[in-house]
Amino acid sequence: MYRVAGEGGWAPERSDRQPWLQLDLRQKMEVTAIATQGRSGSSDWVTSFMLLFSDSGLAWKQYGQSEDTGTYTGNTNSEGVVQHKLVHSIAARFLRFVPLDWSTTGWIGLRVEVYGCVYKSDVADFNGRSALLYRFNQKSQRTVKDVISLRFKSYGADGVLVHGEGHRGDYLTLELHHGTLALHLNLDDAKLYPSSANVSVFLGCLLDDQLWHYVLVKRSNKQVNLTMDGHTRHLSTTGVEDSLEVDYELSFGGIPIPGKPGSFLRKNFHGCIENLYYNGVNIINLAKRRKLQIHSGNVTFSCSEPQPQMVSTTFLSSSSSYLSLPLEPLGVWGLDVHFHFRTWNQEGLLFSTGLAQGSQHLVLQISRGQLHLMVHGAAEQKTNISIEGSVTDGLWHSVSLSYRDLMVSLVLDNEPTSTVDVQSHADSGNSVFFGGCPQYSGGCKNPTVAFQGCMRQILLNNQLMDLPRVQQGLLGNYSKLQFDICGIRNRCLPNFCEHDGRCTQSWDTFYCDCSGTGYTGETCHNSIYEASCAAHRQMGSTSGYFYIDTDGSGPLKATLVYCNMTEDKVWTVVDHNNRGFVNVTGATTKKPYVMRFNYTASLEQLRTLIGRSEHCQQEVVYSCRKSRLFNTWDGRPLSWWLDRSGEKQTYWGGSVPGVHQCSCSLEENCIDMNYFCNCDADTHLWVNDTGLLSYKDHLPLTEIIIGDTNRTGSAAVYRVGSLHCNGDRFLWNSASFYPGSSSLHFPKFQAELSADISLYFKTTASSGVLLENLGTADFITLKLTTPSAITFIFDVGNGPVDLTVTSPVPLNDKQWHYVRAERNLKEASLQVDQLPLHTLEAPSEGHYRLQLKSLLFIGGSTFKESSFLGCIRALTLNGVTLDLEEQAKLTPGVTPGCPGHCSSSASVCHNRGRCMEKNSGYVCDCTHSAYNGPHCKKEVSMSFESGSSVTLTFQMPFPVMHNRDRGSQSSSRQPIHSQSSSRQPIHSQSSSRQPIHSQSSGIYAHDGESRENVALSFLTTRTPAMLLCVSTYHQQYLAIILANNGSLQIWFHLNREERAENFTPKASSLADGQLHRVQVHREGKDLYVQIDKDIDQKYNLSSDLKMNTLRSLTLGKVTATSAGHAGLAEEVLRAGSKGFIGCLSSVQFNHLTPLKTAILNHGSSLVHVLGNLVESNCGALADSTTSQSTSEGVDRGIDRLKKTRSDSAVIGGLITAAFLITLCAVAVTSCFLYRRCSHTHPQEKSSISQKKDPRHSPEHSYPAGLENSYPVDLVLDLNLDLLSSVSHSRKEYYI
Repeated sequence: MYRVAGEGGWAPERSDRQPWLQLDLRQKMEVTAIATQGRSGSSDWVTSFMLLFSDSGLAWKQYGQSEDTGTYTGNTNSEGVVQHKLVHSIAARFLRFVPLDWSTTGWIGLRVEVYGCVYKSDVADFNGRSALLYRFNQKSQRTVKDVISLRFKSYGADGVLVHGEGHRGDYLTLELHHGTLALHLNLDDAKLYPSSANVSVFLGCLLDDQLWHYVLVKRSNKQVNLTMDGHTRHLSTTGVEDSLEVDYELSFGGIPIPGKPGSFLRKNFHGCIENLYYNGVNIINLAKRRKLQIHSGNVTFSCSEPQPQMVSTTFLSSSSSYLSLPLEPLGVWGLDVHFHFRTWNQEGLLFSTGLAQGSQHLVLQISRGQLHLMVHGAAEQKTNISIEGSVTDGLWHSVSLSYRDLMVSLVLDNEPTSTVDVQSHADSGNSVFFGGCPQYSGGCKNPTVAFQGCMRQILLNNQLMDLPRVQQGLLGNYSKLQFDICGIRNRCLPNFCEHDGRCTQSWDTFYCDCSGTGYTGETCHNSIYEASCAAHRQMGSTSGYFYIDTDGSGPLKATLVYCNMTEDKVWTVVDHNNRGFVNVTGATTKKPYVMRFNYTASLEQLRTLIGRSEHCQQEVVYSCRKSRLFNTWDGRPLSWWLDRSGEKQTYWGGSVPGVHQCSCSLEENCIDMNYFCNCDADTHLWVNDTGLLSYKDHLPLTEIIIGDTNRTGSAAVYRVGSLHCNGDRFLWNSASFYPGSSSLHFPKFQAELSADISLYFKTTASSGVLLENLGTADFITLKLTTPSAITFIFDVGNGPVDLTVTSPVPLNDKQWHYVRAERNLKEASLQVDQLPLHTLEAPSEGHYRLQLKSLLFIGGSTFKESSFLGCIRALTLNGVTLDLEEQAKLTPGVTPGCPGHCSSSASVCHNRGRCMEKNSGYVCDCTHSAYNGPHCKKEVSMSFESGSSVTLTFQMPFPVMHNRDRGSQSSSRQPIHSQSSSRQPIHSQSSSRQPIHSQSSGIYAHDGESRENVALSFLTTRTPAMLLCVSTYHQQYLAIILANNGSLQIWFHLNREERAENFTPKASSLADGQLHRVQVHREGKDLYVQIDKDIDQKYNLSSDLKMNTLRSLTLGKVTATSAGHAGLAEEVLRAGSKGFIGCLSSVQFNHLTPLKTAILNHGSSLVHVLGNLVESNCGALADSTTSQSTSEGVDRGIDRLKKTRSDSAVIGGLITAAFLITLCAVAVTSCFLYRRCSHTHPQEKSSISQKKDPRHSPEHSYPAGLENSYPVDLVLDLNLDLLSSVSHSRKEYYI
């Protein structure tokens, strides 16, 4: 570093467009630190810079200061020294300092110092035809552990690095395949285990970048770790054996004997390998010393550079990058162009030139990932060549374009030539453009966007272009290029797509395909399933099979369970593989009977389910005859069971842990009081010790061991029931915060890459901090900033970012309000209640890890400012629900629970009804429920006559919604700005009056979700019939019909390019005059159908496209000319033309309730009613049917209760008949009086009849309370605001 007096240091010419300072260290060195200064005695210094390194000075790589940024902070004056210690040392000969920003009062000035030592290594050069062979001392070598480490630099995308194989079929191959590192492994004997599958793992890409990469392979038995440049993938072999047997030798750099039995057809490696170790043996060092066990063929021991030299150039901008080169005068009419390119982007201009003084243009571009050549004529005529196959895979592709004799030929990657005729010769002296066009360039125009990627080896008429001269301004022109480096990045390593989401990428960012994962969101972070059966019932579901995700966005997958909702308590039922009665004989303590129980959920999933449940139990039915449990002289148990941790338990059902007892001992009713279990009496009679296991820490039972059934007459019969759990102790886990700046403290929030926060709160305060967690500089905060605004603020190192959602109604109204905030590498989002989701896009460059250090504060902040006053419940962070109640017990000023009538798990409001606090009671808001009544349990039904229909028409695109408080992609997406000075909140655009396409009223799906929920009840005897038809503006539809034979059919048409799909869950007729309940639920390609209580089916759709931009929803008659119903399948049209004759009840499509909407908005232009519709109460039959179910009846693994006939049943039938006769008399009288009243009090005419249907509704007074119970402005936003919808008069309940 220059330290003498006077001006000293490096300063580039002011005309230099891309200045850099390059150091040649004379030999390869290991650099551990760097330091910078400004130019001595001047106003010149560099404030930020980029560091590049290279072995040869040709291929350069940017060194990242950290994983998420490659920019270094420089100096603030000319004399101060700023030192940076490198996290990972650099092994290189050349260093290049590239200034990015500099002194505002002067110019670029730089002095540098580099710290390190000489780098020593053993290196070998492989030319693509060479290999090293390491021969064993014996014929074969068998190992149970292997360690292979090496560094490589490759000049090709394919090549074998390590290979070994044995005569049994064992093999290990480490290779490059299309620029990706691949490890293939098989440990099994191919003859003994022919079906045993080998395993393969892939890691990284772009590894043919002529840069060094480190690889480590570690195997221990069946467990293998593959590490490349610090990124590790783990795999386990699937076969039987755990050792690798290799014959004779291991080869490095290739397979020298093609055709050897079992060998792979692979290319040899072309590049350099250094520091190659196999199980501690330095292979290259042995080869250099010419040891006998090493055979080297055409291998040299220095790393040579490829010829010709391949220097890359990066096109940085998709809008303004280009390279313009002059076309030298041609001796003959013709043009030859050759170059290599690599990119991720699906669109981009590669090459363009004019023909015949601009009358024609030759354009080579990437369109939809494929290569297209177009010749544009003067009269807008086009001639095209299209080459199939993707060229946007990040690999290098070669292009040769030749123009001779009025013919253009195109060759891609040495594939067959494609040709097209043209009408004019090329003009000499024209410029040609690579990658894009200048803003003012005459005939050159970017067809879509400019090319964003890398190019190398650009030849014009067989002359290699001198790109350094272009950079110096001596040849051609350019814009937004970076020379001597290929800046393409692998944005999918590491893979930030969570939960096995598939990562794809473009130049600037990555994308996650969440199909089939059970998760959604930009990074597949959010579970699409509810967390519990209690949450499913809160959303209005009835008993059936459901997927639940007990840890939300956590690592555990969703599991299928049965949710029994027929009682006040909601039971979650998890089955196992052996649910019947089992008879056991012939077992002894030395050779006991053992049965292992495998559940439909993993033990970790069960542990989480049990942990969040209030109570769990499992019935063990145990009967015995001369078979003891504990009756031994030394007290050792003869039979026992294992809990979920594999621990031995010796108590039985109904007893308590830690004692050798059964339930009869605690109940004091054992047949022999000298023993603690009935079976210990050791009698010749059958006795039983049946009971419930209910100690949560031991559930579920995983194994049962029985050991005393070998004596004459000895036997035991057992049955282990399903696991039953009820309650969700987190759904209503809450805490109350009082004045005094008190807050709850938890360990820091682990949210480096993804953070999702969800909670409910209620307050009367105008502001307050809900959550805060700080780091050294980073932080995350969620707070109520005004009585109607929630703000989410965070900083990951790029400057504070905030999102604010403003509600049209006050949030400090002492009602529960829902808030969900999320931050990931792609975006930040905030949703409040059912208002539209607000999102901000994250920058593609810069810091992305949220580094937090302090405690997590709930209800307050570190500085005790703006503490929260009110209640918080169900606070969940990244799928983990915090136990607020337990922490509140230890914190002064905070109490567990929350006062109020709507603050417990008791379901006072049903079927998606919302409990609203009042001063001395509560009221149920049934806005988003298909039901009516004070507790949202009263069905809404209509009888349809011939030709009747109800249609909701959406004149503007209307996103399909689902029953979760998640956002809609149709909300405006804005980029995140890092300037801390411009922290302007993003306010909700919801006003007090909105058109139908507004999202303020619905519960909206995030973009990428494909979810529909349909529920309805019907009663009919007519076929065919149309129950429901939903269509979109994209010619998609969903239809539920009854076929000619009365069977239910569900039709989906999601992809216009494919035929509609239909499913028939039940072949028998449902047009039997009985009430049937149908529930249809779609998650991506998974379709679940439930009919009544006996049909549960799962189907797979061919498409997971979402139904976007809803157009219409129809109940009853549908025709081909109806809006949005063009293209319906013939059978659907036939059913639609017949309509529906019968009764429909409690119809719900996602958040829409069409029957309620039709009644309340029959004058609206958006609601179309045809024919005569009569109100009914046929849905009451469904409620009465539901109430008769029991938890045992829905447990598929437990015997159903046997029905018996008795005299009491006959008597009960007579009483019921007498009651029905009396009820009919009352109904006739009520109907007569009602009609008298209808004539006495004229009402406004409507297409919806106000009379009652004598078939179903003899005493139903429907319209009187309906108008005040259903503010459907929240359903369709029909020009009414949210505030007025809540203030409608409802019947209140005082407690």
